[in-house]
Amino acid sequence: MGDDMDGHQADRSRTSLLAERLAAVTGALVLASASVAHADHDPDVGAGNCQIIKFCVAVGAGGKTGGNTGQAGGSTGSSGTDSKLKCQYTKIEPKPPAAHPAWKGKNPAKFDMYFMSCSDGGMDNPDGFIVVPQGHPPVPQVDPRELAQRAVDSMTLLGPDIASPRANGRYTVGVPMWMWVNQSATTYGPNTASASAGGITVTATAKVSKIVWAMGDGATVTCNGPGTPYTSSQTMAKSPTCGHAYATTSADAQGSQFPVTATSTWEITWQGGGQAGQLSEVRRSAVPVTVGEVQVVR
Repeated sequence: MGDDMDGHQADRSRTSLLAERLAAVTGALVLASASVAHADHDPDVGAGNCQIIKFCVAVGAGGKTGGNTGQAGGSTGSSGTDSKLKCQYTKIEPKPPAAHPAWKGKNPAKFDMYFMSCSDGGMDNPDGFIVVPQGHPPVPQVDPRELAQRAVDSMTLLGPDIASPRANGRYTVGVPMWMWVNQSATTYGPNTASASAGGITVTATAKVSKIVWAMGDGATVTCNGPGTPYTSSQTMAKSPTCGHAYATTSADAQGSQFPVTATSTWEITWQGGGQAGQLSEVRRSAVPVTVGEVQVVR
């Protein structure tokens, strides 16, 4: 509950700050427009009067912005810390007079003006005005890497679908255990998906490159493939691709079972928007394994 309240307060704070920044800039536009209408010489910036855009935009320009955002460069690290420059566009209404320099000579009857407020989490971020044809709002720039991650998220990548060892199976000390997984698009790959935004489409393809098995007895086994299914004709042979032999029983383990965990590494390649790259995802599955000893009957 506390985290939710803090989040809502932060959202309100960002929204309030953006409103203050926009109000200051809009007010500055009005003042600057009056200056343009009544002055026939360059304004005296040094006097401290809010008379030109660059001077006025600096008023209350620090802080973060909230709301819907578009990406304009930067990157996101694996830790989840967002360092992208995010920009929000707010339409200026009513429009400043046609003589205002922010129009850059464009006709207000055919063009709209937007205030662009950007933030990358720091205090010193760019703000400014954008003039676009009427009815065509500015399209936020999209980071292809973000679209690649969206494509990956849509794949619903899962942990290994463990076929062996079986949860209801019983295994024996010293006898080779064959480990393998069932293969599907969501548990092993390949899996392909695309994501689009801002006129850019990115396509990503994911496939498991390795599975690391933690056997519960302190041993780990790295397998670079799905493993080889066991058949009765193999008798006591070791798996040629992915296997393990327990040296002790699971009698002293919690619940008298070894907790076996299979961790898959998904390697992802993507391309689109004139860029290409690689991502990596990790997924886990677990199964309890009972290991006993051969009982000799005399």
